[in-house]
Amino acid sequence: MKNKIVVAVTGASGAIYANLLLDNLMGLKEQWSETGLILSSNAKQIWEYELNNKIYNDYPITQYDKYDFTAPFASGSAQYNIMIIVPCSMGTLGRIANGISDDLTTRAADVILKERRKLILVVRDTPYNLIHIKNMETITLAGGIICPATPSFYSKPTSVEEVAATVVNRVLDLAGLEKNSFRWNE
Repeated sequence: MKNKIVVAVTGASGAIYANLLLDNLMGLKEQWSETGLILSSNAKQIWEYELNNKIYNDYPITQYDKYDFTAPFASGSAQYNIMIIVPCSMGTLGRIANGISDDLTTRAADVILKERRKLILVVRDTPYNLIHIKNMETITLAGGIICPATPSFYSKPTSVEEVAATVVNRVLDLAGLEKNSFRWNE
């Protein structure tokens, strides 16, 4: 069975991560049958500010309004097996950790956790306060994966895009998607 993926983009800084993830998913179409996209209004604003474009509208996947609870992945019966929130704001993290399903992103995350499927939160804030850390602990204990947007440098990246790609490649690995990327000592 091919993967069914939900990508949610929140209003945290780091739209480049979402952009690169979506670009990569387009190149990995043979590994998924469905991909849904949710962008908060803040996410769209930040994307446009940081990347100077609106290409989030150009991806050939279904985009859902953040309050569209008729989206298939608002229910476990649709069998979406991967959800990636990139970047994940601390507000979104907190609502998920506390079971507050007040929009489609938090509802879908709740569904993914209750169905024991793969939830990856690419948190993008620094430093963390104790509330952030406790919320990350709660999500980890519930089966989610916290993947801070912390790039690596051993691949010797030479551009901002290559630096951001070190995070996105790690997210793809965590999602179980196969992609050729830099591997230490290989």
